[in-house]
Amino acid sequence: MKRTLAALFLTLLLCSCGAPREPESVQFFAMDTLMTITCTEEDLDAVHHAMREIARLDALLSRTREESAVSALNRGETVEDAELAALLTRAAKLCKATGGAFDVTVAPVVSAWGFTADEYRVPTQEEITALLTHVGAGGIGSDGEVTTLAEGVSVDLGGIGKGYASDCAARVFKEENVSGALAALGGNIYAHGTKSDGSPWRVAVRDPFDGSAYVGALSLTDAFAVTSGGYERYFESGGKTYHHIIDPATGYPAESGLASVTVVCGEGLLADALSTALYVMGEAKAIEFYRTFEEPFDMILVTQDGRVVLTEGAAALWDTSVAEHSYQYETINKL
Repeated sequence: MKRTLAALFLTLLLCSCGAPREPESVQFFAMDTLMTITCTEEDLDAVHHAMREIARLDALLSRTREESAVSALNRGETVEDAELAALLTRAAKLCKATGGAFDVTVAPVVSAWGFTADEYRVPTQEEITALLTHVGAGGIGSDGEVTTLAEGVSVDLGGIGKGYASDCAARVFKEENVSGALAALGGNIYAHGTKSDGSPWRVAVRDPFDGSAYVGALSLTDAFAVTSGGYERYFESGGKTYHHIIDPATGYPAESGLASVTVVCGEGLLADALSTALYVMGEAKAIEFYRTFEEPFDMILVTQDGRVVLTEGAAALWDTSVAEHSYQYETINKL
């Protein structure tokens, strides 16, 4: 049995030609991942403010910290916290909008596979079937301040937590008039403003088939980008590979024909949730969702058969010069 974790699947390309100020990078650990925020020296105070905000969210949303509000909720306690209630209400709406492809109540199934505690195993079909009876956003009850869960239901906000943290970092940067910063919260990227030379931030998308290569790069300004892929976290058992992105409909790792999904939009939480949901959906349903969903976003789908499918907005930001392997690139429109 083996498990490999990719350190970062969105990689920052920070070099610029003749930049007048050298960027500063601050690294820290939160939400079970290594995070990096890059800025100029005069904006370091704002970065430290953002770090404190992320630490606060980690204490609130962590499923593995016994003192967190989420852990209390999962123990069956009633939790009064307006911020958590708002997050879970949004999560329930996104569950409905994605047809259940994104669902924070899949938590007990994820735990059954061992991904919560890094103790990997393949659960029996009987176990999965029993756990699926407790999966569904209908098990979340909230009146805007107080949240409760139905019996047997538990939640894991790992699918939106870092995205929401990037939204909070963005708010700090705007409030403190940061000219430019790049926040890499695990694989959740927020590009604020521009680099010191006025050029957009460049973010390379990891090649899901070669951890040392890229499929292309995005030029981003005031935008969020999140990538999800089965290669990020997985284990092998009985000659088969099992990854951490669980399909809430089946209780098994999603087999959608996609190797990775990158979502680019104006909200970190939304990009985080949709990158998971679209991966579960697969190419055809993801394209249909893109064309019908009321909130704007762009996406990059890397398929298992070696194609890169981009929406028009993503294609306008895309550069293949960093790609080290040959891919077939396709662009789709909104219709």
